[in-house]
Amino acid sequence: MRRLPLITAAALAVTAALGAAPSATAAQLDYVAMGDSYSAGSGILPLASGSNPLCTQSAVNAAHVISSAKGFTLKDVTCGGAQTKDFAGNQFGVVAPQYNALSADTDLVTLTIGGNDGNVFVNNVLTCGTLGTLTLGIGKPCTNHFGSSQFDLINNETYPAIVQTLQGIKARAPKARIAIAGYPQIMPQDGTSCFFTMPIAKGDVPYLNQLEKTLNSAVSRAAAAMGVTYVDMWTASTGRDACKPAGTRWVEPALWGTNYVPVHPNAAGERAYANQYIVTLGL
Repeated sequence: MRRLPLITAAALAVTAALGAAPSATAAQLDYVAMGDSYSAGSGILPLASGSNPLCTQSAVNAAHVISSAKGFTLKDVTCGGAQTKDFAGNQFGVVAPQYNALSADTDLVTLTIGGNDGNVFVNNVLTCGTLGTLTLGIGKPCTNHFGSSQFDLINNETYPAIVQTLQGIKARAPKARIAIAGYPQIMPQDGTSCFFTMPIAKGDVPYLNQLEKTLNSAVSRAAAAMGVTYVDMWTASTGRDACKPAGTRWVEPALWGTNYVPVHPNAAGERAYANQYIVTLGL
């Protein structure tokens, strides 16, 4: 999620790629999109045709942007709220396991996963927002509340679960190129806050940033361990956090945002995910 000089050439390349007509070979490529709400584009209307409404899957999520631009045959099983366990089991009791979408014919897989394991995302957004509101944005109540517990959970439980998930994908789609993306910046990296749209105490901003860095590190390490591609959204999203104004931000804030699901990528954020996949994989 870029105004950085080193991204300029890549952005130009992506622009050209998105405008190019899909080749005959590309049209044969079987593409499976998997993962959680950041892949599903939860909160962005319209919903994808034929998708389960429980998954809040957007018709303009990253996978749809990629498949439309490249002419890939897309099977999108992304689902809001997905955890690693939902790749092998039913989500919400009625959504089929995401692994079911894979086969020996699958050529490309993209995904985001890990943020919902142990309810890290929800717990921290809700708890930090609530505590920040109660303290009127003063101090670091969320940092004091959680201590190191969330970092320990990510390193000790989420990381091995992501490794296992990638193992499952490789076993079911042995010839596929697999790319797992990290998560974009939600809070400003300079430590500033925007209390009236993201009610986080100023002292807790560094905690949340470090927590997200730890999650992205777990995703990156799992990708390296399994020999799949890691797509860095953290660096790409510098200056595009939820505190930035509409038209600049890639993630919507908790309050007064445009998405019906707050603290998630908007349409520009989903396009940025698509661009990063295209550039990183050379699609």
